Amino acid sequence: MKTFENTVNGRRVGSARTFESKNPATGETLGLVPHSTPEQVAEAVSAARAAQPAWAARPDAERKALLMKVAEAIKANNEYLAEWVTREQGKPLGGVGPDQVPGARFEIWGCEVWTQVPASLELPVEVAFEDDTRRDEVHRKPFGVVAAIAPWNWPLLIAIWQIIPSLRAGNTVVLKPSEYTSIGTLEMVRIIAEVLPPGVLNTVSGGGDVGAALVENTDIDKIMFTGSTATGARIAATAARNLTPTTMELGGNDAAIVLPDADPKAIAMGLFWGAFLNMGQTCAAAKRLYVPDNLHDAVVAELKALAEAMPMGNGMEPGIAIGPIQNRMQFDKVVSLVEDAKAHGATVVCGGKETGGAGNFYPVTLVTGIADGSRLVDEEQFGPVLPIIRYKDVESAIASANRLDVGLGASVWSADIGKARAVASRIQAGTVWINQHGTIHPMVPFGGVKSSGWGVEFGIDGLKSVTQPQVISLKK
Repeated sequence: MKTFENTVNGRRVGSARTFESKNPATGETLGLVPHSTPEQVAEAVSAARAAQPAWAARPDAERKALLMKVAEAIKANNEYLAEWVTREQGKPLGGVGPDQVPGARFEIWGCEVWTQVPASLELPVEVAFEDDTRRDEVHRKPFGVVAAIAPWNWPLLIAIWQIIPSLRAGNTVVLKPSEYTSIGTLEMVRIIAEVLPPGVLNTVSGGGDVGAALVENTDIDKIMFTGSTATGARIAATAARNLTPTTMELGGNDAAIVLPDADPKAIAMGLFWGAFLNMGQTCAAAKRLYVPDNLHDAVVAELKALAEAMPMGNGMEPGIAIGPIQNRMQFDKVVSLVEDAKAHGATVVCGGKETGGAGNFYPVTLVTGIADGSRLVDEEQFGPVLPIIRYKDVESAIASANRLDVGLGASVWSADIGKARAVASRIQAGTVWINQHGTIHPMVPFGGVKSSGWGVEFGIDGLKSVTQPQVISLKK
């Protein structure tokens, strides 16, 4: 069985201790992953520290050109990397076009695009103030060494979101992939690090202890984390002790509100993929659906027809639209929430039963007859289950959307854009989509409010977030 390796200072690095990475569709072991030691974490940070001054000193045009070569390397290996995503994370291979299942190939295409866009952006000197006596310029400077901790749901794409803007701005990076989906991420870094100078991009792998060692290192100048609110709170506490700046994209429990004038048939497909993209294992997936009394049954019927028509299975097989839940811990949480809803009188419209077998398969599940306060509504399920809650007036739906201490995304669905805008402006979330859900773009800032985190990624704002402003003030 192959043992994969980390990349540290341009070299492949193993470890005496390893752990298995498993295929969530079959239960088979895919390979062994090194469990980085504290010394190896320190070595990776030291390598990034040593490489950073020369990387930052390169002309901006050279860094941009090298990142464009990174995008080419990703494209040249897109099928290899997509297959790793499917085998290790579970999402179907799918495709890239608008009529394709948005799966692993879509993720790798996203890696390419989210590399090209930051590489194409400019961060010019800004003149904050100028008169006859003075000129005040704002220059953007790199932090130094960035610690990036990526999750298991979009393991390669979210790693790219952390890596590429950081490198573009002149930082160096030490990345820790999720212990559930390490191999694909390590292989992507191996491929793209060959384009970069040694030490500019490094990896360490392992469990929470490795992540803790990374963020506790006092040579880390910025932390980027995507994951649960609970883990984010622990990282933030460590960062506070070291006065380390952070960007946190944490858990969400996105509300989708259907307004009374919406057309159930017209919105059904958008709602479905807004909720069940990546088997619902997306931070900004729709996880609570509020539907008015007059449309409730029609919306449920449309979603049920789609759910029952989507083939579920091993994502390496053709025609599969829905894959497994990535890991058993998350699978057990999903089961627990559905069983709790059943026990309290909710109605399972479709799905709701374990399929059995070696894989972590759970069918797309719609639950009605449920209300705010239920565990399935109030806790982020992060799986292929959607609670559908009736409401009588729009004011109560807005209050329901805002009642939880999360605010990553939300959506409003209506035939009247003016009415939808009015509702959207009152929802407490970092992004509110209208007649779509979860449709991010590399030029549009993305981040959460409340316990869903702080700071933004993507576009100019995301690029600025991995820099520090320096004011140069000239007396005339």
